[in-house]
Amino acid sequence: METIYTYEAKRQELIRRLRKIEGQVKGIARMIEEGQYCLDILIQVAATRAALHKVGMMVLEGHVHGCVTRAVREGAGDEVIDELMKVIEKYTKE
Repeated sequence: METIYTYEAKRQELIRRLRKIEGQVKGIARMIEEGQYCLDILIQVAATRAALHKVGMMVLEGHVHGCVTRAVREGAGDEVIDELMKVIEKYTKE
């Protein structure tokens, strides 16, 4: 049986956001190639990081509403919560 992750419901939105981020990264590369002003580049880097963070939060939300909730109901909450906390720790490091 194939596992269906909760973020699947938002797959198209996630893909759309990631394609936009891809365009932003290409735009930043172009700005650097063209020798544009440093602060303008940094503003675009910050916007791209924020967009990528939003994608991660959407996936995390799906995980909590789906996988974590299901594990708690099935009595395996502690293990899944420990796993989640390790991932959140990595995710929030800069």
